[in-house]
Amino acid sequence: MVLNKIPYDTPENATVFVTGDFDNWSGGKEHRLSINDRGLYSITLPKTKTDIAYKFTLGSWELVETDSLGRNIENRAWHFTDKHDTIFMKIQSWQKPKSPKKSTAAKNVVILEEAFPMPQFNKRTRKIMAYLPPDYNESNRRYPVVYLHDGQNIFDEATSFAGEWGVDETLNKLFQEKGTGLIVIATENGQEERLNEYTPWKNEEYGGGEGDLYLEFIVKNLKPFVDKKLRTKSGQWNTGIMGSSLGGLISYYAGLKYPDVFGKVGVFSSSFWFADESFTFATEHGKIIKQKMYLLAGTNEDEDGETVADSQKIAGLLIEAGYKKKNIYQKYVPGGEHSEKFWKNEFEEAILWLFP
Repeated sequence: MVLNKIPYDTPENATVFVTGDFDNWSGGKEHRLSINDRGLYSITLPKTKTDIAYKFTLGSWELVETDSLGRNIENRAWHFTDKHDTIFMKIQSWQKPKSPKKSTAAKNVVILEEAFPMPQFNKRTRKIMAYLPPDYNESNRRYPVVYLHDGQNIFDEATSFAGEWGVDETLNKLFQEKGTGLIVIATENGQEERLNEYTPWKNEEYGGGEGDLYLEFIVKNLKPFVDKKLRTKSGQWNTGIMGSSLGGLISYYAGLKYPDVFGKVGVFSSSFWFADESFTFATEHGKIIKQKMYLLAGTNEDEDGETVADSQKIAGLLIEAGYKKKNIYQKYVPGGEHSEKFWKNEFEEAILWLFP
């Protein structure tokens, strides 16, 4: 990739990054462009089997590229045709720093801990948020609990990096309409550590593989803390785990590894492609009698339909291994894209099937 035009107001010798689905949209942490003596920025990316989506930034999403009027642009896309492809690109403008976005979180979303320690990772900590049912403070009820990943995107547009799921608004509506009462625990991702923590296996190209430690943190540290602090129904059949993309992968893995902990599993647009072990793990650990799993994918998540095909394959392998067919719900949405908007639209149906 070579940039042959950059905005006039780009700071001299600025650091330019490329970020995309190949680095889990970090915003600009790993793939830094080099600048030569003529002021041209360039970077060489390894060829991948699938198309890539990407954008350029000056190191964060607050400084992402835009069109000439400062408006958001669609993700760039590239299909590798040759090992030594060279593409020349122009950046029209950079996003200017904005005033903080207004919070959209409901009043019954609270911060449990600003920096909850993760002993499995030495000095790492995570912000933990909780959605409490509207009647939580006026009753003595105990509630089922769902653990969600990518906590920045669950409740609040102000903290989201790609849009929010609107889980709080959806559950408040279901409480009014159906009396549905759930506690949701949302753990913020570790940004540059997201790929490592949400993958139980290593990928030759992308690395990863700290998923077991991350789940140990949830099962042995976070869940006991939540069960002690809040009025929860702590049993397996009242505990769920859910996520999308790599968050879907680690949720799937958590369900098979800890079926005695998680009785309800939501797997949205899972990155099963990340490792072949995704499939062998289904065969080896899929004989689970007491558990429900909701598998979701969209037909427009990738060019070749891999996300849908992989989800269908996982379902088949689980059933072959002994997972009860009636306990797997598969939904494949025509036109569904790999986005928070898609997962937001499907959350209500998934939660009602998992927690009828």
